[in-house]
Amino acid sequence: MQGPKKAYKNKRFLNSYAARPVRILSEFLEPESRFNKFKIENAVVFFGSARLQNRETILKEIQALKNQKDKSKLKLLKKQLEYSRYYDDASELAKRLTEWSKTTWPGCHEFPIMTGGGPGIMEAANRGASSVPKSVNIGLNISLPFEQSSNPYITRQLNFEFHYFFTRKFWFLNMARVLVVFPGGFGTLDELFELLTLVQTGKVRKRIAIVLFGNEYWENVVNFDFLVNHGFINEEDLQLFKRFDQVDDAFQYLQEFLLTLKPKP
Repeated sequence: MQGPKKAYKNKRFLNSYAARPVRILSEFLEPESRFNKFKIENAVVFFGSARLQNRETILKEIQALKNQKDKSKLKLLKKQLEYSRYYDDASELAKRLTEWSKTTWPGCHEFPIMTGGGPGIMEAANRGASSVPKSVNIGLNISLPFEQSSNPYITRQLNFEFHYFFTRKFWFLNMARVLVVFPGGFGTLDELFELLTLVQTGKVRKRIAIVLFGNEYWENVVNFDFLVNHGFINEEDLQLFKRFDQVDDAFQYLQEFLLTLKPKP
């Protein structure tokens, strides 16, 4: 006769409401074990829209829709074409940072690229990083109702699938020494402002470089000067981040910042 199952082997229990704390704890402990295996302590995190595609993909979609009567989708694609440069910029910046890191600290996985693991800007950053031989990059994907799947450029052993947003956010914050935020929607803004709040209030004490990439987007989406002029934030709060519009400028700034954290050997 087969005996009773041990609790940690009882899948029905592990998927029940009662075992929710166990599942949450697993999303803290299991990623830690993988990061320790690769000796990864810090990362360069890229945030941005999952909907931004590269120029070639958008042009193909535009061509396919040209003969259709409904022009609304075509109009949106043409707007997105204007912002497709950010896909290329994210890929190039991630590639340069990865190459520089591999050269500066050979034999180590210092400051690897970390993203939300999905398409768009996340894919672009993982793609750029993966083009550097013998490098690793990280994807923290999240299970969503519309089935966001992991992009194919993430290092296989560092491809994570989270259920809970707050455990995923914990790992972004825990690992980040740089945050590069490209144009995006609600998710991107949520992630940015949560980190800004934690840094502003002193809940995060480590030094983190926060870069907002894409001047036109940020000037239209967030009026930081209005917040200062009306007393909602202090003027010195604007020093919590830097804004850049060119890969060369962002790369130079981040090189200098990361060297203050870990000088060349």
